[in-house]
Amino acid sequence: MIYEMLHPVVTPVATAIFRPEVVSPGNVPPDGPVILASNHLSLSDSFVIPLTSPRQVAFLAKSEYFTGTGVKGWLSREWFTGVGSIPVNRDDVRAAQQSLDLALAHLRGGGAFGIYPEGTRSRDGRLYRGRTGVAWLALQAGCPVVPVALTGTDKLMPVGARLPRRVPVRVEFGTPIEVAGRFDGIPQGRARRELTDEVMAAILSMSGQEWAGEYNQRTPELPA
Repeated sequence: MIYEMLHPVVTPVATAIFRPEVVSPGNVPPDGPVILASNHLSLSDSFVIPLTSPRQVAFLAKSEYFTGTGVKGWLSREWFTGVGSIPVNRDDVRAAQQSLDLALAHLRGGGAFGIYPEGTRSRDGRLYRGRTGVAWLALQAGCPVVPVALTGTDKLMPVGARLPRRVPVRVEFGTPIEVAGRFDGIPQGRARRELTDEVMAAILSMSGQEWAGEYNQRTPELPA
């Protein structure tokens, strides 16, 4: 309900102000379960993708985004709740798995789910190796993965910034990667790794980032 109220108002206003370049939104299936897997450069990514996607996209979001105080906390809570985000305590391994289970239930219900395979945002602009949660979800749900490449969001909302800046932002939705029947007979661990690497290669080809070739590590003092 909140999404239906906010999206028709917020999207035109934000688009008029920031004028994001949106490439191939038609690659997002109009219905049915689908995963949108994106590179991660900024906190604003979880605003930019829902604003530019042709359909509602739910994300896992840090539980802190739902518990903030003041005007900023209220805005954050209303937005993430409105777009259907699923709260997760990243410091609790069991809670993280439970959140993936909730994400899977969302997909099995026919929803679109957004995920950042790098796990946390890149602070040096490079694209890091993907973690295999994206493939686990896709294989369990039997749904396609649409790779998404963001450019410029690190300048839109840099670390420490309180308000977004007016800078060029580009969002490209790639060709869906189908999984149904492709990994039959392949050991699960290998299938997850191969699919994840395929998703990251597609993101890399669109984003033009430098490939880090290693996993990104969360910096404790800087929230992702």
